[in-house]
Amino acid sequence: MSPDLDLTVPATAARTPLRRLLEVDGRLFEAAAAWNWPGAERVLPRLSRSANHGVLWFATAAALAASRTPRARRAAARGLASLGLASLTINTLGKRSVRRARPVLDPVPLVRQLKRQPITTSFPSGHAASAAAFATGVALESPAWGAAVAPVAFSVAMSRVYTGVHFPSDVLAGAALGAGAAFLVRRLVPTRAQLRRPARPRAEAPALPEGDGLVMVANRASGSAERVRALQDALPKAEIVECAPEEVGDELAKAAARAQVLGVCGGDGTVNAAALVALRHGLPLAVLPGGTLNHFAYDLGVEDERQLARAVRHGEAVRVDAGRFATRDTEGLFLNTLSLGVYPELVRARDRWSHRIGGWPAGLLGALRVLRADRHPLEVEVGGERRPLWLLFVGNGVYHRMGLAPGRRTDLADGLLDVRVVHGSRRPALRLLTAAAAGPLTRSPAHAAVQVNRLRLTGIAPDTPLAYDGEVTAVSGEVTLEKLPEALTVYRPLHTGF
Repeated sequence: MSPDLDLTVPATAARTPLRRLLEVDGRLFEAAAAWNWPGAERVLPRLSRSANHGVLWFATAAALAASRTPRARRAAARGLASLGLASLTINTLGKRSVRRARPVLDPVPLVRQLKRQPITTSFPSGHAASAAAFATGVALESPAWGAAVAPVAFSVAMSRVYTGVHFPSDVLAGAALGAGAAFLVRRLVPTRAQLRRPARPRAEAPALPEGDGLVMVANRASGSAERVRALQDALPKAEIVECAPEEVGDELAKAAARAQVLGVCGGDGTVNAAALVALRHGLPLAVLPGGTLNHFAYDLGVEDERQLARAVRHGEAVRVDAGRFATRDTEGLFLNTLSLGVYPELVRARDRWSHRIGGWPAGLLGALRVLRADRHPLEVEVGGERRPLWLLFVGNGVYHRMGLAPGRRTDLADGLLDVRVVHGSRRPALRLLTAAAAGPLTRSPAHAAVQVNRLRLTGIAPDTPLAYDGEVTAVSGEVTLEKLPEALTVYRPLHTGF
């Protein structure tokens, strides 16, 4: 193992280039100490202290997440992940591998100096690394938010020289390391823009510059009144119909009779109902996310009212697939996922508690109860063979792994059903968690996956719960699943990233 690098000024002629570099660094530090920084005395020392232990960046991430836009939340998460990697690298390698003393404070005016001086070695600057990592991570996910954060990050880095705790080269090295950490995180976890494929296939849809001809049915229970009002401001001639959840079906049918474009605002269940009406009447669909998860809208590329308004104004739309399930007595549509086994039970448990404690806590509570319950696996006949299953998941389009479980789709018109199975055993919790941690195409005794365009299931016990897009129904006997290629025309912006 190589010895630690000592950045004290060398005395030997053989190391003259390093000595010259350090001398230049020292002169730059003295010049910065002698330079008059107008207005900085009140700002930079406080800003430098606020960045201790990443407090400033955690607060900034919280503010981004509070904006309630998915892109801002993703930017905050990526910024914190980048900061974490940079801090880990600095503390385990940087500070321990290079032993450089802090600058002498004699040239630095007393008013600039920090009350508590750092005791670690000087090279590289941890504050600069954290600032650059967070700002770069945010910018890679959202250039607009990155531009807002960048001046603060730059000021934090400069404050380390201003207060006299770092040489300029310490700050430059730290910033380079932080930016590198952000790009490494992007390599490990691609951004939405990297995963995005070109919008296809493009569809002909009416361009409504002021929204005239759009009838938007909004589920009042979704809590999206502010978003609906913003859409009304952007498309002043659009008709907005707000209604209770039990009235959504009737209002959608009424809207379809007079609309040129059918709009819907709500969660995935509400969007599913609107898609069925749009298909029946041959209308293009405008989806404004207003629920908890909004899988279809987000995978489509519509995250807020501004994006939807732009698409409607310019007539930008694509055709997307739908999934269809049918039994002897009923049939239905799914835009996202369909499942048999433990997941429908989880949905029912979540719905029982969500109005009391909220969607996410109710989902967690439901998962714990379902996994702990003593039950037998579901038995389904597939291809003439009867199999015990804990879970059968069918996605409308191929889901790509993002984290520990299938996350997002990059192509909503791929013509495929993404079928994943967790086989039955005496330990459902262990098998389900193993399947969640595995890749999407893993095959093992516990779980498997296949991509098809049609699937037939038989031998299903009476009143077996089936979940589709957050809704639950009962099925029995035989269930046929098939793909409806490019069935729906849906508005989405074609010239903006996610």
